Amino acid sequence: MSRYYDSLETRSADERAAALSRVLPEVLARALSTPGLAAHLGALDPATVTSAEALAKLPVLRKSDLSAAQKTASPFGGMTVKPAAAFAHIFQSPGPIYEPGEMRHDWWRMGRFLHACGVGQGDIVQNCFGYHLTPAGMIFESGARAVGAAVLPAGTGQTELQVRAAVDIGTTVYSGTPDYLKVILDKAHEMGERLAITRAAVGGGALFPSLRAEYAERGITCLQCYATADLGNIAYETEAMEGMILDEGVIVEIVRPGTGDPVPDGEVGEVVVTTLNPDYPLVRFATGDLSAILPGESPCGRTNRRIKGWMGRADQTTKIKGMFVRPEQVAAFVAAHPEVTRARVIATREGEMDAMTVRIETEADAPARYAAGIVSALKLKGTIELVPPGSLPNDGKVIDDLRKYD
Repeated sequence: MSRYYDSLETRSADERAAALSRVLPEVLARALSTPGLAAHLGALDPATVTSAEALAKLPVLRKSDLSAAQKTASPFGGMTVKPAAAFAHIFQSPGPIYEPGEMRHDWWRMGRFLHACGVGQGDIVQNCFGYHLTPAGMIFESGARAVGAAVLPAGTGQTELQVRAAVDIGTTVYSGTPDYLKVILDKAHEMGERLAITRAAVGGGALFPSLRAEYAERGITCLQCYATADLGNIAYETEAMEGMILDEGVIVEIVRPGTGDPVPDGEVGEVVVTTLNPDYPLVRFATGDLSAILPGESPCGRTNRRIKGWMGRADQTTKIKGMFVRPEQVAAFVAAHPEVTRARVIATREGEMDAMTVRIETEADAPARYAAGIVSALKLKGTIELVPPGSLPNDGKVIDDLRKYD
């Protein structure tokens, strides 16, 4: 296997700047050809935007803008260069937000990450990302196909069957959320089975150091990527495990949260991404995630800039068990129960797994009565604690992430 996915990974800074000056006007011209992005960007001559500094003067596109556009121009808000029926897939993420998908080679650019994980021909990837409505399963399957690996489309749940399939088929690579691999490994131990998995390509949640160390003790190298349903792969780890290298198909800025103003390298800010995807050319899309530029180059030899990784959310939205939980979802739960005055979601860790507790201000005394409402609003199960009205802190928080990321 070649050390690098392609020659783009080892370009000089001058080569990257020259490429940026060529591709930025092309990206903006495609964006302006769509009614949704043309309305958002306003009057603009694409030929004048040939640098990161010029790009930073354009308006930021936020998830709320995307959602509003999709409500008036379903399903993609008029931001794709071709109609919905011309795409191979249409996905729905919580919100709901709709994203397009294609079957073309490495459309989401996940192959670069899997190659960095050492995945290639001869491997069988047990893909435990979901295939139902949301795109994560297809994103990773597309990457596996790009590097020539076979795929077991396992999805989530049915852990005993997952173990049985891993043993019978001889899967060598796990892809999925960071903590579900531990569930599979523990079930395999319980069943007296030994798995052939030696590499794990994970995303969709924080990879905690203690969990990575546990996998290493079991002989599994675990690397993580940073990707979203809207943008595909944004950044990824390599064997150096020093920050996350920016993908070659995106332009990443770190801006002061709530603004579009870039911060100095090293300062924590919100991740804003412009994708070079010719079908869905999102420009300065604000992810809501926090990170910072890591100075220098990776010891692995790849020369693109690096970020420190996912460092939390710029707002109260957080990801629990691989699913985003947003303040508006908590508000929807409260609104559906007149006897509830306030509610607060608390994210913690139990062992090496995410845990969610929902504290509900109410005079009711039966937590079980809210279980279905929690699942309906938050799409997750959690521990329910009832507290007297007025007892939750008056600090404006409806989601409190108590997990440690260092």
